[in-house]
Amino acid sequence: MMGRQSADEQLFYNFRLEDHVPDDHLLRQLDAVLNFDRVRSLLANRYSSTGRPSIDPELMLRMLLIGYAYGIRSERRLCSEVHLNLAYRWFCRLGLQGAVPDHSTFSKNRYGRFRESDVYRVLFEDVVGQCKKAGLLGGEGFAVDSSLIGGDAKRDRRVESLNAIRENESPARPVREYLEALDAGNPVHQGDARYLSPTDPAAAWNTKEGRGKFGYFNNYLVDTDHAVIVDVEATPARLAQEISASKTMLERVEQTHGLRPEQLAADKAYGTGSFLGWLSERKITPHIPVLDRQHQTEGLLPRESFTFDPVKNHYICPQGKILKHRTAREENRIHIYRATASDCKECPIRPECTRGAKRTLSVPFDESARQKAMALLNTEAFRYSRRLRRKVEMLFAHMKQHLRFCRLKLRGLAGATEEFLLVATVQNLLRLVRLRPPDIPKASCPAAARRETMNAC
Repeated sequence: MMGRQSADEQLFYNFRLEDHVPDDHLLRQLDAVLNFDRVRSLLANRYSSTGRPSIDPELMLRMLLIGYAYGIRSERRLCSEVHLNLAYRWFCRLGLQGAVPDHSTFSKNRYGRFRESDVYRVLFEDVVGQCKKAGLLGGEGFAVDSSLIGGDAKRDRRVESLNAIRENESPARPVREYLEALDAGNPVHQGDARYLSPTDPAAAWNTKEGRGKFGYFNNYLVDTDHAVIVDVEATPARLAQEISASKTMLERVEQTHGLRPEQLAADKAYGTGSFLGWLSERKITPHIPVLDRQHQTEGLLPRESFTFDPVKNHYICPQGKILKHRTAREENRIHIYRATASDCKECPIRPECTRGAKRTLSVPFDESARQKAMALLNTEAFRYSRRLRRKVEMLFAHMKQHLRFCRLKLRGLAGATEEFLLVATVQNLLRLVRLRPPDIPKASCPAAARRETMNAC
């Protein structure tokens, strides 16, 4: 006989939420490794000791982690999903009857207590510390790269002048923060801007992916042993900011976790003389292709055709003539070497060397660091680091394809920093529970024990 589903409701149910979250569920694994003790102590002095108890900040952080782990970008939808999903309720410690906070609560805390206390970075650093304790950080080889993330700013609404933004009588919070940082001389916001967004002026105009858009660079510093993200930095989407972000992350990781890599892998955009010299001063071997513009000499002999004499501090041209050191320009960080007009006047290869009266060479201050980096180009260690560098690109691909993080929800540089830290925290947590699965006792609930007893009978 065909059965029929009955919709009659019972008056009482024997229901336990713990029984309905599988032992191998992702949220059960994340719950086993998460620790909010430091976060609670950090936020404690930002709450009043009197009055009605507020919403638990741990609850909001757990909900945000669910949102970034499952690609739920809308906070309205996140509240709805947590209300309906049993596993989400279990992870957030809500039980069956716990009330889900209103979506507006996130905005009030994000722009208040959470931002002022830098709680997202504290949570991220705690997870990195757990990865270090679990033996996932080798600390010998790091890789650095950035990925363009679109901002919450329409490309069609753009202006070409800063005055158009300053004329707004009632600017929004991201606009006020940008103008205050700009007036304070913050170097992150300096630079030539082709277009500005009136809603998020901190987001830089970038054409890296073809059609121009406003966005930010998500800069990752990654330990190449197990692809753990050791630091994150948000910058406007300007290429000049990538190197500055790398320096900031390397210094912060050493100060926070006591890690300084032996070698750093990066793409050619990081291969400037100044950055290579900065790494050399810190005894970090740069496995980075050198950014060499000497071939842009319009058919003339490049600098590599001249021989440098470090003892006498001069260059020797292919015809044996000397180019003496003339001056050092601190503003451009270059040395000037110049031949004499008499030597160049009778030179048989003068048309191939110079179009002026004498040949001049501009040599960067960090030329020795550039030469050392170029000498590493064909070594096996360099090729191995280049292969490991792909792990950074894989993390960006995972972030965009699996976590569906391709566009920011928050505006301003502070908002971009918060979102980048949250998504990096989720990626590290996923890496931690996959490579070091937590010990979760199975069949620990009464219902599971009852099922085992019935099966045995």
